[in-house]
Amino acid sequence: MSTLHSPTSQSATPQSPGLTNWVLVILLGIIWGAAFMGVSVALRGYGLWTVTAGRLTLGALVLVFVAALMGQPIWRLGGKREWAFTVALGLAAIALPFTLLSWGLQHVPSAFAGVAMGTVPLLVLPLVYVFSPEEGIGPRRIIGVALGFLGLLVLVGPGALSGEGSNLMLGRLACVGAAACYAIGSVTTRRAPKMPPVAFAGATLAVGAAAMLPIALVKEGIPEVSYSLATLSLVFVAVFPTALAAVMRVWIITTAGSLFMSTTSYMVPAWAVIYGIVLLGEDLSPQLFIALGLILVGIGIAQSRALLAALRGPKN
Repeated sequence: MSTLHSPTSQSATPQSPGLTNWVLVILLGIIWGAAFMGVSVALRGYGLWTVTAGRLTLGALVLVFVAALMGQPIWRLGGKREWAFTVALGLAAIALPFTLLSWGLQHVPSAFAGVAMGTVPLLVLPLVYVFSPEEGIGPRRIIGVALGFLGLLVLVGPGALSGEGSNLMLGRLACVGAAACYAIGSVTTRRAPKMPPVAFAGATLAVGAAAMLPIALVKEGIPEVSYSLATLSLVFVAVFPTALAAVMRVWIITTAGSLFMSTTSYMVPAWAVIYGIVLLGEDLSPQLFIALGLILVGIGIAQSRALLAALRGPKN
């Protein structure tokens, strides 16, 4: 079974991530934060099913190719148990949240979706308590989760966004539902058997694409592709936040650890808000910024002990 190797993998550690990993984690936050803006722009030229299927199909092609180059072809993924996890995650943690996100972004600003995704680390904690009780959830995490869910209530509640529309609340709930799918997928992935990580990610995208492509063709037909901002946005979302970001994520976790990787939880919502305001001119209400603050503070409290331990470094 292949593993990810890099020139920095010998020297980088969770206590000393190194310059390369700092650059990568910042770049990853910027790229993931732009995903919601990209989907919003793509929806101006294509239907939600086409955007979802196109993102998954293009992303899967890129990632399967990259996995093969890295010596991790998906046909060597494993046996029935490995593929059972892959199919389940491809449908429930990839295809479903991508669809919910595309539907929700038809009715809410991209910044809202980005802030909603910031709740994923907080949504994971109650699931960990149920499915991985050995990890434990102490008072700090309970306080952090409580603050995060208060922020979520502010975010979804009436008046959290300016604008009107009968589907506004459903759009908000769809974005939160997508975040919940990602949280469930994160916990499920921890229970999955060991597999080559990039091949695993590529295979889950391929499963999602295989599920969504027929639906898109039946509901919306073969799209008329033109050189437009919507097309460029769809390609961007497929190649960067969907495919290449997965490779960067694997690199960072392999060399610097999952705790260091979790710093993106702070960056993604902030970048999504910046993109929404500066590039899309979205009109955001004060409630959204209050919700963002509560969610980020909740993440900080919930992860404070682990973050401080990482900053202090190894004991001598």
